[in-house]
Amino acid sequence: MTPSQYSNPADSQGEAPAIDAEAVARAKREIQGLIQEIAELSRTDVTPEAFYDALLNRVVAALAAVGGAVWTVAENGGLQLVYQINFRHAELAENQVAQMQHARLLHQVLEGTEGALVAPHSGHTGETENEESAAANPTDYLLVLGPIRNDQGAQGVVEVFQRPGARAATQRGYLRFLLQACELASDFLRGRRLRHLSDKQLLWEQLESFTRLAHEKLEVRQTAYTIANEGRRLIGCDRVSIAIQRGQRCPIEAISGQDAFDKRSNVTVLLGKLAQAVTRTGEDVWYTGDTSDMAPQVEQAIETYVDESHTKAMAVLPLFEPRDEEDLRTDPTPPRLLGALIVEQMVDSRPADGFTHRVDVVRSHSSTALNNAVEHEGLFLMPVWKTLGKAAGLFRERKLPKTLLIIGAIAALVMVAVFVPYEFAPQGDARLRPVERARVFAALNGEIRDILVTNDQPVNQGELLVVQESVDLETDIKQTEGEYQEVLEEMRATHWDSDDGRDSYEEQLHEQSAALAGLRVRKETLETRLELLREKSEKLKLYSPIAGQVITWELEENLLGRTVTPGEQLMTVADPAGDWELEVRMPESRMRHIQKYWDQSGGNQEVTFILATHPSDRLTGQVVDIEEVAEPHDDAGNTVLIRVAFDQEELRKIVADPKVNAGATAKVHCGEESVGYVIFHSLIDAFKRHVLFRFG
Repeated sequence: MTPSQYSNPADSQGEAPAIDAEAVARAKREIQGLIQEIAELSRTDVTPEAFYDALLNRVVAALAAVGGAVWTVAENGGLQLVYQINFRHAELAENQVAQMQHARLLHQVLEGTEGALVAPHSGHTGETENEESAAANPTDYLLVLGPIRNDQGAQGVVEVFQRPGARAATQRGYLRFLLQACELASDFLRGRRLRHLSDKQLLWEQLESFTRLAHEKLEVRQTAYTIANEGRRLIGCDRVSIAIQRGQRCPIEAISGQDAFDKRSNVTVLLGKLAQAVTRTGEDVWYTGDTSDMAPQVEQAIETYVDESHTKAMAVLPLFEPRDEEDLRTDPTPPRLLGALIVEQMVDSRPADGFTHRVDVVRSHSSTALNNAVEHEGLFLMPVWKTLGKAAGLFRERKLPKTLLIIGAIAALVMVAVFVPYEFAPQGDARLRPVERARVFAALNGEIRDILVTNDQPVNQGELLVVQESVDLETDIKQTEGEYQEVLEEMRATHWDSDDGRDSYEEQLHEQSAALAGLRVRKETLETRLELLREKSEKLKLYSPIAGQVITWELEENLLGRTVTPGEQLMTVADPAGDWELEVRMPESRMRHIQKYWDQSGGNQEVTFILATHPSDRLTGQVVDIEEVAEPHDDAGNTVLIRVAFDQEELRKIVADPKVNAGATAKVHCGEESVGYVIFHSLIDAFKRHVLFRFG
């Protein structure tokens, strides 16, 4: 039900209208629904064009009007048509006077505070000299007009072309409905302005933050990273990169969102080549997919980079030293090139609102900030001046007492470190071992066929430990035995034969004796060789040289089935029931102090050690031997073996059953040195070896 249905044709003849209550209620609900739709639309973030489209369609539909139009204030102060429905029915296009009268009428409504109902052809429409300036409705329709206003004043007019003839009350209903819709349009404009002001405030805050952070640091690298990260937020793009001019090159110094990046990656290298090509031309490059108007070297560089990075749009802008007009007049030389600002869109090539303006702002501040950083880093001995400046701040009024107190404490520590003596005892890893030990070595080449003992197994002197097998030796024995049997057979077969046709018995006897003599010599030789081979075969059996205990781990895993060579150690047998000694593996770098004290004391050098299993019990001993050869040992590098004797009873009090190779930590006493040297002797010795010796 529309508002036009509120009236009845009988009204014009004075008859009482027949009111359909159900139709009226239905019409009210429809109108309220349309008003609710307009209200909900006014709270959304749509464009003004889309809002006016929805607004006018709903108003025209609610009023069952012929058409309508929405006029807004242009920049020059006039009114412009932004949306219309059936505007041609007003027939204003062919009549210039009617257009001016209609425009004057719209301006009156715009300047007023209320809307207007203007009957068809009302106003000054006669032939007068002021006809063009008169406000009038030159159309055949009832014009329902409502202004749109916000905090800044009038912003437009909503015009509805309604059929004439309705009652005055109905027409006033048209106006009330339109004014209500215009009020919602005003709410839309106010909300849009608030959002615009909020966005603008956020932009100013971002700009203030970018400006403050970009100029905060004076190091080129930190400044470049700040510009890249903060500039990306301000511009609203996908990525910002900064290239810094380094001689003839222009490498990438910072990429937004990446604290560290691979400068040798294809994308980074190609981006640096693109920045170098653009900075050589000195002109801005804006790429959105077309490279036809670019310099050949820039076109090739940007196409190569885009193929690798799949960038949709980008801007490569050279950064120059900022100079004002006065500087340009006094110094006509071109400004110094600092690098390039690179802005990229990876997903969408369409720029956002204000994109170019924000890029210009970032570029301007980037040039100033980078120029300051480059000049600052270029100052002579800048790191030295910085250090001196920080140090000078420690001697100002408020900090002076603390500084003097700290200096005094440091001086006292230095005096203690230099002049106070302390026991100097280099430390090394050690292990317990029985004094009586014997190593079992392989005597011949051969494969380990059988191992008859295990680790920690007690053995007697002469007990068989290992059996080797030598295929070559067994082959020699069998071959020699075969030759020996052949000789015996030949000897048994050698005798005198009277039927062999010989005439002289003496001749046969002489020949037989000679043959037997040769066989005997060969027989003796083979017997001697067999004896030697069997003796050699016996050496394939290895026996324990002493009574004791096997102290070699994982014998079968390390030896069984393995071919060994003469002199190769297979295992160790020790006597744990006898005396024990401590073997200290001292790093070669500490032996200078130990050897010096050993010589000065005449071999009277004390050792203090603790067992790994009993760290609270200290034992003392004496150095009895220092080996002359340094050998590599595990991760400690070259070490020298020091043997230490100690009181056996003291050991038995702590450990009733010592374990072979039990771990220990030992300190070899070397007299007294200053506290500082005792603490830092390793560092001091390393400094002497690697610095003083190299440059001395």
